[in-house]
Amino acid sequence: MAIEVITREDLNEFRTQLLKELLEVIQSKPQQTKQWLKSKEVRKLLNISPGTLQNLRINGTLTYTKVGGIMFYDNADIEKLLQRNKVNAVPTLFR
Repeated sequence: MAIEVITREDLNEFRTQLLKELLEVIQSKPQQTKQWLKSKEVRKLLNISPGTLQNLRINGTLTYTKVGGIMFYDNADIEKLLQRNKVNAVPTLFR
């Protein structure tokens, strides 16, 4: 049984190749997002309760489409809602 010695240079080369290949995979497959999400998916995405989602529907904050008793939410509308309510962080001063 032969013993192989792996050097730091070998590991760095492996890391470089691995990162390059991962980047190619990520760039070759554009992120596909679903256009329409069900209530359960929206609740999970926003980490909110069913009641909170209902309140967002009732007060008109989040639009929806109802088909056969199932409510669907446009992913673009959710993104707009998040952007509208975005709060910029205020840097704190260190003393």
